[in-house]
Amino acid sequence: MVCDSVGVASVGVEAHPIVVRICKTKLLWAGDPGRVREFAANVLKCAHDVSPDIFTYPELIHRSYDPDVLATLDGLKTAWRNLQDASPESELVWLALTSILRATSKAGTAQWQYILPNKTKKNVILPGFAFQQQVEVMVSDMRWMQARTDRSLARIIAGDARSFAETMPQSIDAVITSPPNANNYDYADALRFEMTFWGDVSGWGDIHDAVRKHLIVSSSQYSSREKLQPDDLLGSDAVKPIRDELRAVMDRLAIEREFHGGKKHYHTMIGAYCRDISLVLRELRIVCKGGAHMCWVIGDSAPYGVYCPIDEWIAELALAAGFKQTRFEKLRDRNIKWKNRKHRVPLKEGLLWIEG
Repeated sequence: MVCDSVGVASVGVEAHPIVVRICKTKLLWAGDPGRVREFAANVLKCAHDVSPDIFTYPELIHRSYDPDVLATLDGLKTAWRNLQDASPESELVWLALTSILRATSKAGTAQWQYILPNKTKKNVILPGFAFQQQVEVMVSDMRWMQARTDRSLARIIAGDARSFAETMPQSIDAVITSPPNANNYDYADALRFEMTFWGDVSGWGDIHDAVRKHLIVSSSQYSSREKLQPDDLLGSDAVKPIRDELRAVMDRLAIEREFHGGKKHYHTMIGAYCRDISLVLRELRIVCKGGAHMCWVIGDSAPYGVYCPIDEWIAELALAAGFKQTRFEKLRDRNIKWKNRKHRVPLKEGLLWIEG
């Protein structure tokens, strides 16, 4: 939307199905705000006549809502499904309803947006009010955009950043991205709450096939589930430029994991992460014009206290992919605030500039 507001054509690549839908829906800002408000009003009206069925929801949802709140949300969901017609206003109202699921839930949220049903919030907004309020915010945003331009120039590719180049010509002047960090955050699980409410998954076990296996590897959940093998990862041509350094770190992690109860597969996670990032860089080299500029918001990591110079490795992989030069601009220190941190290896986050 930032590119739209200044009249610049843009392309986004996303593999997470719900994130794809959210992104595409946000680009419907050129629609009629009045029709969005009218569609939302019809959903509210029809919801009053719905007999809620809250007993079919999985345990996560029941633990996250009081019964009366869940009944109201179920009524709104059922009403939307009865009225939805794939129109822009229908999709925008779907987004409005999706957007209030956490605000109306009594469940707490962890630092990285994981839902915590065992921890309750003090402030919970009633669904009807939250829904109407969210619709008004979105209508206001639509009008703000429409005052600046009349159409969207953005395109979302629902696909894999490791293999998307064949879908577009060599036309990219600039890339701005904040890829997954190699910090064992399970990006697939971030929207499990919303996916469970809408019936896309029934529980945590469904997330791997529905989402995780389609994403860049940045979680030990992936590497253990897929039984990734160190020799296969290190044998990949994609990691050749950093193979020796990567092998040394993976070997250390393989030894270190034996001293920890969880014995997490950080060694194969790091190997698969570097392989995947290298594949993305190769695709970007194909679609970027000569002289293109890229800005990656990235941080290093230290699983089990074993330092991984991720920014340096990405820079090496970028040069091997055919880009001309790189430089790192540090923005902040990490791993300095949390008293319960499991290691004290100093970490950082910053901007990796890749050019050429």
